[in-house]
Amino acid sequence: MSAQKILMITGDFTEDYETMVPFQALLAMGYAVDAVCPDKKAGDTVATCIHDFEGDQTYTEKRGHNFTLNASFDAVSVESYDALVIPGGRAPEYLRLNEAVISAVQHFMSAGKPVAAICHGAQILTAAKCIEGRTVSAYPACKPEVELAGAAYADIPVDGAVTDGNLVTAPAWPAHPAWLKQFHAVLSSAEGETLAA
Repeated sequence: MSAQKILMITGDFTEDYETMVPFQALLAMGYAVDAVCPDKKAGDTVATCIHDFEGDQTYTEKRGHNFTLNASFDAVSVESYDALVIPGGRAPEYLRLNEAVISAVQHFMSAGKPVAAICHGAQILTAAKCIEGRTVSAYPACKPEVELAGAAYADIPVDGAVTDGNLVTAPAWPAHPAWLKQFHAVLSSAEGETLAA
């Protein structure tokens, strides 16, 4: 049986941990993961940033690594993917302006395919108008957007995650263990449903 295919949509100044860690962890678990960015192709890089919690009123930001994309955005057919991952950072604030990104997110959500978003990744979900009636976690600064999109904001600890049907969300990178564990459970359930069909 071939590995489930996961699409990761990312961009410049994506959060370093929220891109690198799930990308590598999901590969290590045996999934096939394609990381793409609009207007970039396989082999190109995106700049990352590191958001840290150091006692200020908001996070601090530092330049992170360059993350190499392994697929080309323009060549992607979303129908061929089983799931979607949306990292946080600053990338979502401009990625949500891209109609192809919004269309891709709407495909995964309307098809009921597993979707994992973390931190500011919720900005893309809200722009796609696909979370009404859902319970969604995100970085606390995104709470107004989540609620304006008609979702219930999950006010959970920074290391927690929440699953609502096919959607797994979390507030920030300290939630990776919970977020990835819950996403893996949703992926496993979706694979079981496919096998049973």
